[in-house]
Amino acid sequence: MLKIDTRLIELSKEVEKEIKEQIDLVDQNCMINSRKVLEAFQENKISDVHFGSTTGYGYGDIGRESIEKIFAKVLGAEDSLVRSQFISGTHALTVALFAFLRPGDTLLSITGKPYDTLDEIIGIVPNNSSLKSFNVNYEQIDLKENDFNYEEIEKIVKHSNIKVIEIQRSKGYSTRESLCIDKLEKVIKLIKSINKEIIIMIDNCYCEFVETISPLEVGADVIVGSLIKNLGGGIAPNGAYIAGRKDLVELAAERLTAPGQGKEVGPTLGINKSILQGIYMAPSVVANSLKTAIFASCMLEKLGYKVSPKFNDKRADIVQNIEFGEADKLIKYCQGIQMGSAIDSNSIPEPWDMPGYNDKIIMASGSFTQGSSIEISCDGPIRPPYIAYMQGSLTYEYGKLAVLNAISNM
Repeated sequence: MLKIDTRLIELSKEVEKEIKEQIDLVDQNCMINSRKVLEAFQENKISDVHFGSTTGYGYGDIGRESIEKIFAKVLGAEDSLVRSQFISGTHALTVALFAFLRPGDTLLSITGKPYDTLDEIIGIVPNNSSLKSFNVNYEQIDLKENDFNYEEIEKIVKHSNIKVIEIQRSKGYSTRESLCIDKLEKVIKLIKSINKEIIIMIDNCYCEFVETISPLEVGADVIVGSLIKNLGGGIAPNGAYIAGRKDLVELAAERLTAPGQGKEVGPTLGINKSILQGIYMAPSVVANSLKTAIFASCMLEKLGYKVSPKFNDKRADIVQNIEFGEADKLIKYCQGIQMGSAIDSNSIPEPWDMPGYNDKIIMASGSFTQGSSIEISCDGPIRPPYIAYMQGSLTYEYGKLAVLNAISNM
């Protein structure tokens, strides 16, 4: 049962008055993104025939084909690959990297070290199946004061043989700021002015529909994301997408399935309706996630904690950092989020060694879909300065209740 301190109820009323301007801006963006989605549905004449299912090889699945046209339209892409065969955003990123890179090529990250789950994929942590084991080189350039290191990027792009540049928009388990579209546009223009052949790949996880423009609309070649985050709207039960240039999407499709078959195969097994409903609801669900993050940011800052972004900062993703400075407070906050969830509210998460991570992780996710970050969730590595990374909420009301319960639990 919820155990919310009555004093927090009064503080929340003050907070909601203070954040009204930011909430109104979120609603404005939600309307713009909702119109994009609705027009994509109408343009593709979606009807219940598109909810059908295929098995086996999945030939001639008109629902799957229409879904990929909708995603392409909404994201400003030439083509897209939207499949339940992707088990996660990390899997989709892996497929893309192995599709675009060949032995002797170089992958460059210009946002520092990528998210922890890519360590063994790249070969930062040794693995016999990594890109490094296939003789793919890796270099990275750290961000400079929460922006790109333009001088270093220009120098390396001019004098090195770079095949793919990877940009991770969301902060991952770091303290840096996530990257808004205007920063992406500036760095993409710089790179393309030096070498138009470099493939610019954006890890777009947690960022879709936070702003009203896609990275593809400012010059990126390909973007990758998960359906159990923003674009699944809390309805899609699994899957991910790769969208962008048609030739790159086809390379990714042939890596996911088989050369010569590509996008023509892949049974949908009854998932089409869920994916369509998910992207239809996504603008609203992302808006609710942002409102929850804004509310949490303002509440916790008033209670003396360091937060990023602050409630009135411009946002690039749905992730809210809360720095606790103590392991016990991080753990209790995450446990309070779990207790404030609809599913497994009686479970008490504890830090543990998760595959793909170097530190113990505590992860609260009382979600209808396992690991769904667009529902209410909160996690973090047990390492100083003990930061909780909170994201999601299908509705603002449920998010607000979970946040108040988590604060009370501390």
